[in-house]
Amino acid sequence: MSLVVVVGCFFLGLFGAFRAEGKSPFCEILGSPELPLLSKEGDVTIGGAFSIHSKITQPPLSFTDTPTRLTCSSLNLREFRFAQTMIFAIEEINRSDFLLPNVSIGYRIYDNCGSTLSSIRAAMALMNGEEWTEEETCSGQSAVHAIIGESESSSTIVLSRTTGPFKIPVISHSATCECLSNRQEFPSFFRTIASDLYQSRALAQLVKHFGWSWVGAINSDSDYGNSGMAIFLAAAQEEGVCVEYTEKFHRTEPEKLKKVIEVIRRSTARVIVGFLAHVEMNNLLEQMSLHNITGLQFIGVEAWITADSLITPTSFSVLGGSLGFAVQKANISGFADFVIKEFWETAFQSIKTNRSYVTSYEENLDLIEIKDYNDDVAELRYSGNIYKAVYAVAHSLHSIMKCKDNEGCDKTVRVSPWQVVESLKQVNFTIKNGDQVWFEGAGAAVARYEVVNWQLGSDGSVQFKPVGHYDASLPPGQKFVLRTEAIIWPGGNTEVPVSVCSERCLPGTHKVLQKGKPICCYDCVPCADGEISNTTDSNDCTKCPEEYWSNQNRDTCILKTVEFLSFTEVMGKVLVFFALFGELLTLLVALLFWINKDTPLVRANNSELSFLLLFSLTLCFLCSLTFIGRPSEWSCMLRHTAFGITFVLCISCVLGKTIVVLMAFRATLPGSNVMKWFGPAQQRLSVLAFTLIQVVICILWLTINPPFPFKNMKHYKEKIILECALGSPIGFWAVFVYIGLLAILCFILAFLARKLPDNFNEAKFITFSMLIFCAVWITFIPAYVSSPGKFTVAVEIFAILASSAGLLFCIFAPKCFIIVLKPELNTKKHLMGKAQSKSL
Repeated sequence: MSLVVVVGCFFLGLFGAFRAEGKSPFCEILGSPELPLLSKEGDVTIGGAFSIHSKITQPPLSFTDTPTRLTCSSLNLREFRFAQTMIFAIEEINRSDFLLPNVSIGYRIYDNCGSTLSSIRAAMALMNGEEWTEEETCSGQSAVHAIIGESESSSTIVLSRTTGPFKIPVISHSATCECLSNRQEFPSFFRTIASDLYQSRALAQLVKHFGWSWVGAINSDSDYGNSGMAIFLAAAQEEGVCVEYTEKFHRTEPEKLKKVIEVIRRSTARVIVGFLAHVEMNNLLEQMSLHNITGLQFIGVEAWITADSLITPTSFSVLGGSLGFAVQKANISGFADFVIKEFWETAFQSIKTNRSYVTSYEENLDLIEIKDYNDDVAELRYSGNIYKAVYAVAHSLHSIMKCKDNEGCDKTVRVSPWQVVESLKQVNFTIKNGDQVWFEGAGAAVARYEVVNWQLGSDGSVQFKPVGHYDASLPPGQKFVLRTEAIIWPGGNTEVPVSVCSERCLPGTHKVLQKGKPICCYDCVPCADGEISNTTDSNDCTKCPEEYWSNQNRDTCILKTVEFLSFTEVMGKVLVFFALFGELLTLLVALLFWINKDTPLVRANNSELSFLLLFSLTLCFLCSLTFIGRPSEWSCMLRHTAFGITFVLCISCVLGKTIVVLMAFRATLPGSNVMKWFGPAQQRLSVLAFTLIQVVICILWLTINPPFPFKNMKHYKEKIILECALGSPIGFWAVFVYIGLLAILCFILAFLARKLPDNFNEAKFITFSMLIFCAVWITFIPAYVSSPGKFTVAVEIFAILASSAGLLFCIFAPKCFIIVLKPELNTKKHLMGKAQSKSL
C-alpha cells in the first residue's frame, strides 16, 4: 500500500506544479474521501480503526463504472465496545483539569469490517483527511496525530506498513504477533498488550504442566496465527511436547476447514491448541458442532478464549472445559453508564446532525438495537488496553505541548506525528485503577494474563472462570500460578484428561522410540538384568554398581547375594558329616591297631609307618573342613597348603610301605643285605624328605603370591562367589603335580610288587588304593574347572574325602577284617605261608 500513497502524492505533486504554471489553483484528492463512522473535531485528533462489523460484501467489479461502496454486516459487539471505550477515554481526558487542561482531543473512528481491503482504505483516510481539496500545495501533515487499532495482527501490519513511512504512531490493543516487535520494520508501532512470544511459550508450559505430551495444533492462516504457532512449536519441542498434527486455515477457505475437521476426527490427541482469531475459531466451532466432535480439551489464546460471540446453545459441548490465556478485565469506572446513555446522546447523535454522514448513519442502524444493553461491560478485557492507549497518547501530547498545571498547554506548538512516536517511548504513568503504563524496548506492554476455564454457572450460563495467572515480569518459578482443583474439564470431569502417544513407562522400564514416529511415541522395554530405572518415563536404564544387582522389578539396586560353601547349608552339613565320619573311622582303625600292636599282622606290616599313615589320613579328613565356611585370608592360605602337605605325608608313608615290601622280598634272596640300607631310620628319613619338598613348595607359594579371598563377580551376574583365589597358579599346580608324581611312583612300585609270594602281600592293596587315588584326582581336574561357584569347593572336598577314604579302606580294611573277624589268621605261622590260607 506504500505504492498507493506514493502514487497519490505523485498526482498531488502534479496538481501543485500545474498551479505554479497557472493551470490549476488547488491540490485535489482523486476519488471520494472515506467517511469515518464516528468523529469529533478537536485541537488534536486521534484516529481509530476497529472491525465493528465482521463481514463485508464486495460490489461487482465491471471495470467500466465506479464501484459502489462496500457493504458491511454482522455487528461485532466487542469491537463496537472498543470504539466506545476510545470515545469514553477521550471525553474523560477532555474533562480533566490536569491532563491537557486547555486542549480538546477529537477523534475519527473507522469501521474496517474485518477486511484487509477496508483497513487500507481506513489508513488512507486517516492520513489524508476528508477534505476534497486543499488550498496551496499539500503540506504532508497527517489528519490524525496517532491511531488506535487494529484488533487483528494482519490488519495492524497493513495499517502500520501504510502509515510507517509518515511516522504516524499506531497503538494496538490486541495485535499480539511477535513480528510486530521488529523495530526496523515497524518503528512507529506500539501496543498495550504483550507479544505472542510470551503467550506461545506460556502455552507450551501449560501443556507440559498437565503432562500432555501428544497434542494437535490449529492456527489461523495469518500473520497472527502463523507467527504465534511457530513460537509455540519451538517452545513445545523444548518442553518435550510432541505435536501430532499442525493445520491452518483462513476464514475464507471452507475447503481447508473441512480438511482440518477430518484430521481432528482421525487423530488420537485429546488436546488441541487453537492459535486462532475469534472469526476462525467461530468457523471451526460451527463445523465441530455439525460433526458432533466433542470431549476434546481445547487450549486457547487471548483472541477467542473469552469471546462472547462463541457462546451458542451448542458451543459448550465442544468448548466446555477449555483452558486459555486472557487479558485481564478492564474495570473502567463509569463506562457501563456511558455506553447506554451518554454515548448515544453525544457521539452517535453527531452522525445524524452532520449531513455528510447520512449514508453512514443509515448503514449502521443496527447499532441502535444494542442501545440499552450493557450486560457485557463487566466482562470486557481489551477495553482496558484501549483506555491505556488513549491515555498514553494524551500523556505524550501533554509532554510535547509543554502543559503546566496553572498555565495550561502551549497551543502554538505544532504537533507532528513523529514527535508523538518519540514521546510515547518515554511515557510512564499510572491510570486510575492502579495499572502502570509504559512501553518496553519493542514497544509492547509487560505480559500479564489470566488463565480462564470455560465452566457452566449455577444458572446454566457459560462463564469464563479465572483459575490462575501468568506474569512474565516475575522471577522464574513464580510466573505461573494455577489452581488445578478449580478447573472443570471437558464433560464435567474433575480429573485431568490424558493425552499421550504412549502410556508412561513405569520404573523398571525405559523408553525405546518407535521407528518413524515422534519422540513421544515409544515402547516401554524392561531394563536388562543388573540395570534399573527408578523414575517414570526413563530414557535409559542405569547399571547397578559392581556389588549390586537389580531387584525383580528392576527399580532398585540391591546387594548381590554372597555365595560360599557354609556349614549351615545342606551340602555343607553332608560334607562335614562324611569328613567327621572318615575321621572317626580313622581313629577307630588307629585304636584297633594300637590295641593289637604286638600281633604278628600289625608288626609284619611296618607298624610305625602304619600309625604315621593313619595320622596323615586323620589330617587329610580334617583339612577338608578348612574348605568350608566364609573364606578369609588365613583360611585361604591354610586350606591348600594343609591339603598339599598332609597328602604328601600320606603318600610318602604309602610309598615307604611299598618300598619296604619290595626290599623285604629282595632280602630273602641268598647273599642279599638290602634291608640294612632301608631300615626304620631310612624309612623315616624318606617320609621326611618327601614331605619337606612339599613344605618348601608351599612356603615359596605363600611367600611369593599366596592365596587370598576373592569376590568372583564374573561367573554369576546376580550373585558374588566368595572364593579363594590361587594367587600363584604355578604354586597351586606345583603342589598338585608333586602329589601326582608321588602317587604315580607309588602306583608303579606297588604294581611291580603285587605278585610277590606271600599270604599277605600288602602291595596289591596299595596298588588298588593308588588306582582309586589317581582315578579320583584325574576326574577331579575337569570337574573342578567346570563346576560353578561353591560347587568348585564341594568337588575339591569330595576328592579329598574320596581319596582319603580309598586309602583307608584299601590298605587297612583287610587287616581290620583279620584282626576282628579272623583272629586265627593273625599268626606268624600263617604270615610265613606255613599254613594253607585263602587268598585275600
